[in-house]
Amino acid sequence: MTVTLEDEAGAAFPFDYQGLAEEVVGAALEFEAFPYEAEVGVFLVLPEEIHAMNREFRQIDRPTDVLSFPMVAYGKPGDFSALGQDEDNFNPDTGEAMLGDIVLNVEWVKEQARQYGHSEEREYAFLILHSMLHLLGYDHMTEEDAVQMEGKQREILNQMGILR
Repeated sequence: MTVTLEDEAGAAFPFDYQGLAEEVVGAALEFEAFPYEAEVGVFLVLPEEIHAMNREFRQIDRPTDVLSFPMVAYGKPGDFSALGQDEDNFNPDTGEAMLGDIVLNVEWVKEQARQYGHSEEREYAFLILHSMLHLLGYDHMTEEDAVQMEGKQREILNQMGILR
């Protein structure tokens, strides 16, 4: 597993944010029984940068806390059976499945941690996990999908011992 983290915002979190990103990505892959080695990019950015991305890619003209850019299309969430049928899903140099990128708004991680009354570490882990589930095909566009995704988030964070 490769997690490439680029801190474009000077995050200065009071914890090992590279290590935690790797731990969360690994926990999501294990929980979902992802059958391949994988690579994920994590980008830590300022509100202005994520605002521009949100406007460009989602046509939503405001900042957000996290954006997910999946590189794999799934028939249904968590169904990895067709992934190996397309070599374009894999990095030719490493053989790892290229799942996509996660973009985190560093200032919002800190602010939402304060708002929700938990640690920055917990908020950071939650947002990476939320985005990882998007990279694995999950979404929350319907109530049923949201309930499924929220349940997975809660269960994985509990297994990791990352509580509110």
